[in-house]
Amino acid sequence: MVRSGFAFQVGIHWWGLAGDLQAGYYRLAPTMPAREIAEVIASGQQATAKVTFPEGFTVEQIAARLDETGLCAAQDFLAVAVPANVSGIPLPTGRSLSAQSVEGYLFPATYVFEYGTEPAVLVDEMAEAFRTRVIEGLGPDLVRTHDSLHEVVTIASMIEREARVDKDRPLISSVIHNRLKRGMRLQVDATVLYALGGHKERVTLEDLKVDSPFNTYRHQGLPPHPICNPGEASVRAALRPAKTDYLFYVARPDGSHKFTRTYAEHLKAIRAIRGG
Repeated sequence: MVRSGFAFQVGIHWWGLAGDLQAGYYRLAPTMPAREIAEVIASGQQATAKVTFPEGFTVEQIAARLDETGLCAAQDFLAVAVPANVSGIPLPTGRSLSAQSVEGYLFPATYVFEYGTEPAVLVDEMAEAFRTRVIEGLGPDLVRTHDSLHEVVTIASMIEREARVDKDRPLISSVIHNRLKRGMRLQVDATVLYALGGHKERVTLEDLKVDSPFNTYRHQGLPPHPICNPGEASVRAALRPAKTDYLFYVARPDGSHKFTRTYAEHLKAIRAIRGG
């Protein structure tokens, strides 16, 4: 960035900046004069990056995006966010959750982070946003529900991955709650895709055989933890399911869903939408 390190050091003293330089990450350009470079470093104004995490991103997708922006290596972020054999993960509420990762508790939003920020601090800032927007913002609903916070967020994560239009969120929530009440397997395709570790337009019969506690076709009840980081709308839908007796739904080509009450109605809906 400078032609001569010795001349730069002399200049720093000449410009009266010798005691003001601050370690950190700065946005510089080769076209900047040496004095301007020194003044930027002396200002302490760290370089930042704006990064957006959409609703429904998984921890791995968040890690990949942080890596893309140069804010944090993906493996360093995952080492903090997905620790092995963790019995309790602290949240900003002062309580802790028994989980294997912070999946579900990193609020999807646009953040401005300084380069060089430690991965644990990145996790804390996103978890703090979750506390503010969800725990505080939806506090009255959380108090009224019989479900634990972990159950609410896990349901919200499935709604987030399944819903494509907002009006479907409370309806999908009602199907999940109705199936749980009846002791039915949830059979949510998004949980199978999470178990497989990828995305595809349609889940096959072979996919449904994946041996994973996240496969809700094979295992009854909720998956062990959220399958993504849901937005506020999906958390609200998890807390306020529509009052229906729906037990099934199938996706239409436009992304919306057809909801039905019986398996016979469900099969009829599939034939009508997919043909045959």
